[in-house]
Amino acid sequence: FRKENEYAKPGIYKVLLDKDSISVALTSTDRVGIHEYKFSKFDTANVIIDLEHRDPLLDWSIKQISTNEIVGHRISRSWAENQHFYFYLQTSANIDSTESFSSDSKDSSKLALRFVDLPKGELIIKVGISSVSSEGAKQNLIAEASHWNFDTYQNQSQLKWENALSKINVIDSNTNNKTIFYTALYHSMIAPNIFNDINGDYRGTDLKVHHSKGDVYTVFSLWDTFRATHPLYTIIEQEKTKAFNATFLKHFKDGGQLPIWELSANYTGCMIGYHVVSVIYDAVNKGIEIEDEEELLKAMVHISNRDKLGIPEYISYGYIPAEKETESVSKTLEYAYNDWCIAMMAKRMKRKDLFEKYISRSQYYKNCYNPSTGFMQSKVNGSWQYGFIPTEVNFNFTEANSWQYSMFVP
Repeated sequence: FRKENEYAKPGIYKVLLDKDSISVALTSTDRVGIHEYKFSKFDTANVIIDLEHRDPLLDWSIKQISTNEIVGHRISRSWAENQHFYFYLQTSANIDSTESFSSDSKDSSKLALRFVDLPKGELIIKVGISSVSSEGAKQNLIAEASHWNFDTYQNQSQLKWENALSKINVIDSNTNNKTIFYTALYHSMIAPNIFNDINGDYRGTDLKVHHSKGDVYTVFSLWDTFRATHPLYTIIEQEKTKAFNATFLKHFKDGGQLPIWELSANYTGCMIGYHVVSVIYDAVNKGIEIEDEEELLKAMVHISNRDKLGIPEYISYGYIPAEKETESVSKTLEYAYNDWCIAMMAKRMKRKDLFEKYISRSQYYKNCYNPSTGFMQSKVNGSWQYGFIPTEVNFNFTEANSWQYSMFVP
């Protein structure tokens, strides 16, 4: 396709596929994708469902159950090592024939659907999705996408985005400035994503199915979002922030740990710190209701005392020695800030013992500060590491250098 034939706004994406002159339009509800295809050649039209697309498959299925229904699932391994995805698909026209195939030795991981004599060459496909089951995906579709009017779905989606983006009103005669601002605001809202079925079922961080009365979310990158995005949510998305904290508690109860970088109920092990404690305390401090402060404090203490990622050395030495753990300076500084958040939570709950322990740990950032240079630096065998260059990005810092991390004492 060519960029000039591409159109995108919140709630709608359109593109022309040049080779066969096929117009594509995509929109969605919360749990259902709505596709509209317009084929210029009316005799036959083909759509391929490709379960191999993206990451390697662990398990999969794909099956036609009627003249216009397909069900299936894919369990895959990538960043999320065990990602469960189930779907239920309906087509606006009857499927005339299908053909199963795969790109390698996999058995039927792709399914080609053939349609003959489409009315006006137009085809709509609705795809309900779920992390629980194909039946859950079907119920999601029935609840959210019962009709075949694509424009109605598009208008509903765009109205939902308009309401979300209108929470901040920018007045500026410079249209480019507003485009930049609202594009950034839109980007801040594309995750976390709703993760439970319409009936409340969801896949927990133990990868088992659980039930929730409220909405459950996924995609918590946290290292990327605790500094600015989640504080923004406490202002413009207070109900969602409440649901995020409830989700964190479910992560702890289901899988035994608060999230660090959670994706589709998987602990990815990516990035540093345990910044979920910052997100929790920030919400509590701003008066956003959470359902079980005692259990959340227990979870916060738990994640700060794991036997990995330099935490034992941090507790033992008051900093992380560079010879014992990578990203030693960044981890020390971020753990110290996280510990301050735990201290403040403990103070709020009148837990003097925990407050004193964690307010002391929160001062460990000072052990990375070299007063002779004015920078945060790494230590090897108790001494400042030789050859320090503050602009250098190296394994003592996380995606940054000392100029940037020397500012990290929030």
